[in-house]
Amino acid sequence: MSWIPPKVEELLQRALVAELTVVNTKGNPVTHPLIPLWDGARIYLTSSVLFSRKLEHIKANPKVALSISDRVATDGLTARCSIQGDAQVVEDDPHTTWETVLPLWRAKEPAIDFFVSKRFAFPLFFERSIIEITPRKVTWWEDGDPVREPASAAAP
Repeated sequence: MSWIPPKVEELLQRALVAELTVVNTKGNPVTHPLIPLWDGARIYLTSSVLFSRKLEHIKANPKVALSISDRVATDGLTARCSIQGDAQVVEDDPHTTWETVLPLWRAKEPAIDFFVSKRFAFPLFFERSIIEITPRKVTWWEDGDPVREPASAAAP
């Protein structure tokens, strides 16, 4: 059983957009919107190799944060969360490695099948790496109000 609280798991399952924050080479935070895919233990994100700067930043500093704060992207859920974790970039074969998370992606956003069927028309979009995040600490606001004290949990 996961140590991640049920409210946070629900956010991870429903969110169509999360904000990934990485640290750039100058030590500044940089945030990127991505689709979070949750398998019950790790968070997966995919990134086109065309937009690889975030991948280089993760390789240099694997400490990342993921925020889920957009009510529209969570289909109206009021809860919000921030997840700190360790990331690694999986890029064995940018043409096929991302397919390992396709079942999670398909479950969250069935429209991906349309794009996959057109993958040869968009070859550069489908050269993707996977960002795998192991959560270490979670902070969440059940009512979505960041003025209130958040609840938190950490990996055992």
